[in-house]
Amino acid sequence: MTSKSQDKLIVVGALKGAHGVRGEVRVKSFTAEPEDLFTYGPLTDAAGRVLLTPLSARPGNDHFIVATREQKQKEEWDALKGALLHVARAQLPEAEEDEFYIEDLVGLDVVSEGDAVAGRVKSVQNFGADDLLEVQLVTGGHSVFVPFTLADVPEIDFETRRVSIPDLASWSEPEPDQ
Repeated sequence: MTSKSQDKLIVVGALKGAHGVRGEVRVKSFTAEPEDLFTYGPLTDAAGRVLLTPLSARPGNDHFIVATREQKQKEEWDALKGALLHVARAQLPEAEEDEFYIEDLVGLDVVSEGDAVAGRVKSVQNFGADDLLEVQLVTGGHSVFVPFTLADVPEIDFETRRVSIPDLASWSEPEPDQ
């Protein structure tokens, strides 16, 4: 893992607005174990500015109710509703063997047939179904979305920083007119 990827900010949760009038805030966790969100220290915005430093958290319905070091009024927390909470990649625990963080795929080269680089993973998206790799093609112009399944992406090699997508050409062909 390069130091650049260790410094990268990863989304781990979102603010859902104020809870009551005592300065507490509702937080939705995106971590595998939801309560782990509060073990990473200060949670920041996308620019790295601290939004909240959790002091305590208790479960709510689909969120946590959090007391923070930052003293904000109800209206201030409500104005931040929807803000994504980030931590540096280095703060997250190492992935288990044969596991990885989705964000670690971004920037990997994509090879299709042979060893020639055909593109680079631009992002990992999920529009409500399953994860999709967005691949920026080396030919320029547009990017294509490839289902992130074992059938479509059979090999990921973090040592060589490459992802294998054998049938990439079929995903980059235009749809025939109906």
